[in-house]
Amino acid sequence: MSEKDGIAPPAITNDQSISKIQKQRRKQPSTQELVDGILEHNKTALSRAITLVESTNPKHLKKANEIIEKCLPHANASIRIGITGVPGVGKSTFIEAFGKHLTKLGKKVAVLAVDPSSSVTKGSILGDKTRMEELVKDANAFIRPSPSGESLGGVARKTRETIILCEAAGFDTIIIETVGVGQSETAVHSMVDFFLLLKLAGAGDQLQGIKRGIIEMADAIVINKADGDNVKRAKIARTEFKRALHLFPAKDSGWQPKVTTCSAIEGEGIDAIWDMILDYMKTAKTQGFFEHKRKEQNKFWLLQTIDERLKSMFYQDPTIKEQLAAMLQTIQNDQISPFAAAQKLLALYNN
Repeated sequence: MSEKDGIAPPAITNDQSISKIQKQRRKQPSTQELVDGILEHNKTALSRAITLVESTNPKHLKKANEIIEKCLPHANASIRIGITGVPGVGKSTFIEAFGKHLTKLGKKVAVLAVDPSSSVTKGSILGDKTRMEELVKDANAFIRPSPSGESLGGVARKTRETIILCEAAGFDTIIIETVGVGQSETAVHSMVDFFLLLKLAGAGDQLQGIKRGIIEMADAIVINKADGDNVKRAKIARTEFKRALHLFPAKDSGWQPKVTTCSAIEGEGIDAIWDMILDYMKTAKTQGFFEHKRKEQNKFWLLQTIDERLKSMFYQDPTIKEQLAAMLQTIQNDQISPFAAAQKLLALYNN
């Protein structure tokens, strides 16, 4: 009994066809194609454009700038909300519950992260996507972690540019999460309309990273995990924070910061937080503070971008790279002061 011949492989497996498919895969969309996709609310086009913004390749930088310029006229029609809090406060759970509440109201929500800490810990910040399983699957939501391995300034600038792209893609509520504690709060505050500080009760949180500057920036303090046996402690913490806020100077917006409680797991108090944000927006716009703050933020980011670009150009200069190593050795040998060395390098760069 002879064995029958096998089925002949399809023609698509020949070398010529494979080469054609590979070329099609390698073909990158043009700037205009990406812009058109973003304006048509296409998430794939939005993700590709954000990847260009995050890239350090000079060719990508030019393309990214063109996309941002074309998207800018379609941006700025959103509420930008910053959310911060110490690790373990339940930011991801809160953002998911808050985001789901907003999408049920018909809002389109984009969640962005400002997290330079991954460059130190080498940990993955994609964990947020796995913790927000329901929100990730929501058609009216978009979650994008920050690029890893960068300085705070670089991550913050790229997040600022990503906001513009998300707004052009039709997202009317932008949530910016800061994962670290410290300067990242200041960076997030400089790009949002409303700054929300999440706190815990009964977990020694009063001693964990409570800084006067962070509380001064906050437009609202929310005591999270106010459920089960923790409800009473949450109410006590709310009273304490209310008293503390009266010691701070009045805000230019005319808004008196609020303190409230919520349970992100049970969904309690989430709707009240959104109503509070809407009240803030109404107050800020009535006072003329909303537009003023947006303009001041644009000025701030202009100066920040110039500082960052000049610094980058300085360190990438071939002559500086060569002389910097020699100058560092000279400093270590106590042959020149750091200040004189810096002056020499700057003079060399300017020539």
